[in-house]
Formats: sequence, C-alpha cells, structure tokens
Amino acid sequence: MPQAVTNVFQRIGRVIAGFSLAQRTIAIIGVAVLALGIVALSSWLSRPTYTPLFSGMSASDANAVVEQLRSSSVPYELADGGATVLVPEKDVYDQRLAAASAGLPGTSSGGYSLLDKMGVTTSEFQQSVTFKRAIEGELAATISSIKGVTAASVQLAIPEESVFVSETVDPTASVFVETSGSSTLSPKQVEAIVHLTSAAVSGMKPENVAVVDQSGQTLSAAGVGTTGGIDQQASDYEARVTANVQQMLDTVVGPGNAKVTVVAEIDHSVNERVEETYTPAEGAPPLTEQTRTDTQNGSSSNAGVLGPDNIAVPSADGDGTSESTETSKTNAVNKSTQSTSTPAGSLLRQSVSVAVDAGAGGDLSTAQLSDLVETAAGIDTDRGDSIAVELVSFNQTSSEAAQAALQAAKDAEGAERQAVLLNTLIIAAAIAIPLLAALAALIMRARRRSSADSEFEQLFGARPPALSALDAGATAAIDQSPTTPLAFLETAPDPEPEPAPEPAQVSLERRRAEIDSLTRQDPKRTADLLRTLIDDRQQV
Repeated sequence: MPQAVTNVFQRIGRVIAGFSLAQRTIAIIGVAVLALGIVALSSWLSRPTYTPLFSGMSASDANAVVEQLRSSSVPYELADGGATVLVPEKDVYDQRLAAASAGLPGTSSGGYSLLDKMGVTTSEFQQSVTFKRAIEGELAATISSIKGVTAASVQLAIPEESVFVSETVDPTASVFVETSGSSTLSPKQVEAIVHLTSAAVSGMKPENVAVVDQSGQTLSAAGVGTTGGIDQQASDYEARVTANVQQMLDTVVGPGNAKVTVVAEIDHSVNERVEETYTPAEGAPPLTEQTRTDTQNGSSSNAGVLGPDNIAVPSADGDGTSESTETSKTNAVNKSTQSTSTPAGSLLRQSVSVAVDAGAGGDLSTAQLSDLVETAAGIDTDRGDSIAVELVSFNQTSSEAAQAALQAAKDAEGAERQAVLLNTLIIAAAIAIPLLAALAALIMRARRRSSADSEFEQLFGARPPALSALDAGATAAIDQSPTTPLAFLETAPDPEPEPAPEPAQVSLERRRAEIDSLTRQDPKRTADLLRTLIDDRQQV
C-alpha cells in the first residue's frame, strides 16, 4: 500500500482514537444512518418500473396470467385486489404476446365478435339470441370502462316483433355493476349507465333500466328511474323546499332562530286524458246544412181512377199544385286530438309550518313572515296549500347542551393537538439534547484545555518537550559541555573555570522544584493542571 494512503489511514485512526464516548456514539449512529440511506437509495434506483399488463381481470384469468409469469420467471406485482397484474416495463409487450398466444385472458363476453362465428346454417332464433348477446357484451365492456366500475354484466329483455300482436311491450334491461373496494357510484355515473344502456336498444326508455351494485343496493329501479320511488321524490321535494325557506329565515332572524317543516302530498296514480276539438276553418260554411221545402196548393174532389197497375190517375177536372224539396249537406271542419299522460309523482298539495323564536323576530310581524315564507315555498292556495307561522319562545336547553358539546369537542381537539405537539417536542428534545450536550462538552473541554495551556505557560513558561526529546537534549548538552584536563603535577592553583551552559536536565529539575512548591501552595489548582496534562497526553 502506498505510504500516502497509509498515512491517511493512520491519521484517521488517531482522530478516531481521540474521540470521547459521546463522540464515538454519534459517529457510529451517523455512519449507520448513512449506510441505511445508501442501501435504500441503491435499492430504489435498482428497482424496475412496473407497468400494468392486464387490468380488470377476473380471479381465474388473473391466476392463469400469474402462473404463466411464474413459469417464465418474470417478476410481477398485483394491484386493485388482484384484478390488475403489473410487470416490469421492459417485459410488458413480450408478456402480452405470450398471453395472447395462450388465449389469456379467457373470460370475455365476446361482443360483436360472436357474430363472426355464425355459419350459414344458423337458424333465425340463434341469430336473434347471438345478436342480443353481442349487444350485452359490448354494453358490459363499455360500462366496465367507467371510473370506479371493475366489472359489469348486462341482460336485455327485448320482445319479439310480430304483426299479430296489437299491443307492443317496451324492452327492459338489467345492469349489474361491481365497484372497486367499498366505493359507490355517484348519481351522475348511474344516470350515465342508464342512458348508455337505453340508447343502445331501439325503443327502450331510460326508466326501464334497472341498475344494481354488488352490495345489492338498487341504484336505478325499473319503471321509476334514478330519481327513486314516489316516497323518495316526496322526501327530495320536502328537503328542497325546507332548505330554501330555512336559508331565507336564517338571513332574516339569524341562524338557529327558526324551524321549518314541510309536508308534501304526492299523487301516486297515473292519469291519461284524450281531448278532441273540432273547429271550423276560417271562411268555411258550417259543419251541417239542411234545407227542406214542401209546397201544396188547391184541392180535387175526384181522386181519379185506377190505372192498369192499380195506380190512381187523376181525372182531368182536378186543379192543384204540389212541390217538395229536401237538401242535406255536411261540410269538412278541423279536428284536433290531444293526449295527455300524467305520470305518478305530481304534487297535489303541501303544508308549511314555521316556528320563529319570539326574542329573535325583532320588529317583524307574523304577517310579514308569512308573506316571506309563502313566496319562498311557492304556496298555491288554489291547489289547497296551507301555511302556518308562529312566534314562540325557543327552549335553549338543547342549544346550550349542543354548544357545550361543541366546545368540549373543540377543547378535546385542541388538547389532542397540544399532546401531539408535546410528544413531537419531547422526541425532538430527546434527540437534540444529547447532541447539544456533547457539543457543549466538546466546546467546554476545548476552552478548558486552552485556559490550562495559557495558565501553564504563564506559570512555568513554554511546555517542556517530551521525555525522549529531553533525554536526547541532555545527552547532547553533556557531550558538548567543555572538559578541563587534570593536572596532577602542577602545584599552582587551577584557574577558575568559566560557567558552563546549564544542561536541559538541570532546567527540568528546577521546573520540577517549582511545581513541587506550587503543589504545596495551591494543591487544587495543581491537580487540575496535572489532570489536563494527563488527558492531553492520553489523546496524543
């Protein structure tokens, strides 16, 4: 390994060895989080993008497709409760071709493709049944494509056309829809299914289409339509009128100061009426003309004799005149025939009762309130509608209880939010306090170390070198110190030697003496300085 790389690893090792227990714990947690993040990111980047292979399949078709994918060792995922199969994007087209070659998905209503299988020997009955099945399949496939519908089934009841039948029967249809999960279809979607089905069959009326979901709920009843029965229509009308009147009163007397009740009487019978009107054309004669003229003058005493055929022949002496005219004419006139059919559900009469709090009515009188309610509710006295408006004192017990319950609910919600916020703050504090404590300890330790170093330098000067450096320096100083040769034969006194430089060992001894003196004078401060020196030596 190169020396530069070795030096880097050694430097990193020395830095890690100098960490305290808190620093090492934080470093280990940071490395673990970084490693987990790298693993999650790599797994997310390496995960393939899945695309729907088939959707809206039945359980049997989904099982067959999954078995084929397993045999081909292709990864897959299921969605929408198993109705949708997802495969990697790069394999979607190959697997579709493979599934098509295997005849998957197999469950299909066929649609108009059923007509392609008809031969020349097919009977008329088979042709009519196959055509009806084709329409049912196409309608089911179209309804299944509506958002929220996972599967659909359509059955048509189309009567046979015959010239020997005087009265025809309208065709009907029943539609079964299966929605995803627990969701339900909106009224607009149900209406779209009804109109889509009725428009696909000639002569079918929208009210003759029944729609039922997988939970057994009737979304549209045959003969009634999507609006519901007579009772449902009455409830809807009452709710609509009540909302209009209540909104008006809330604006006038304030919310909660008026109560409105509407009762509507709906006609359950179906009425049919045919009227024929005859009117003469402009400038034409009247419808019938009759003219009759009968004139006879004179008389005759001789009635005559019988002729050869026993017919009386007047005699020659008869004197009389007889004239008879009769005319009858019938002229053409205009004829107008009007047929009116009134279905069940027409409003016969309604009753509106209003109670207004006397303390909130202010200067409004009962007559003024009655006029306002009558206009807002569309009261028709000729039809038999009735209205009653009274100023009464409301019982505030339930209102106060409702306000207290509402305030308690708001307080509970606020307390819950505060509890959630407090828990979040506690968790954040539990994470942040150790980190801040470790950071503060590091800062205090660094400050204490710098303060100890400055005090040591003020007391003892520069920090002494290491023992190995002192030993080497002392040996070098001793070797370089001058030597004086011994003169055994000389009797003269030796000259006074020059002062030699003080060796490093002597300087160290003097400093030790000073430290000993300082220890005796201030033991506590000396212990702190020595503890700092020992910690620094251990980190080095």
